Amino acid sequence: MNRSILRFSAALASGLVFGLGLSLSGMLNPARVQTFLDVFGNWDPSLAFVLGGAVSVAFIGVRAAQRMGHPLLDDMFHLPTNQKIDAPLIIGSALFGLGWGLGGFCPGPAIASLSVAALTSGAPQVILFVVAMLLGMMLHDRLWSRRP
Repeated sequence: MNRSILRFSAALASGLVFGLGLSLSGMLNPARVQTFLDVFGNWDPSLAFVLGGAVSVAFIGVRAAQRMGHPLLDDMFHLPTNQKIDAPLIIGSALFGLGWGLGGFCPGPAIASLSVAALTSGAPQVILFVVAMLLGMMLHDRLWSRRP
């Protein structure tokens, strides 16, 4: 089988498993996410287990990648090399946190919620969030590409 077809199939399978996990865990429900973030009010700690599970899986994946010479479907791993904590990282993290807290979505669940929103009455909120997210990404790319 062609290597690009295998890559596409692996990416599709990973995305489906990720989306299914987001759906089963309740991460597609912005109200549930917001109650998780409301630590001084009606706090719902259940998503801490979701985050803990995600960190555990990522930890195992990183450790496995460190032992492998190269990934199965590529010649090398494409891992970040920058380890600095700088202003763009802090600002980006703050913007991510604000968007997550106000909208109840982060990028993965927002995209996954588009299909769910099409079947429910939550479409306007999800569509507005995704449009704002995409506009923010485009604005970042335009401004960032001008930097030396």
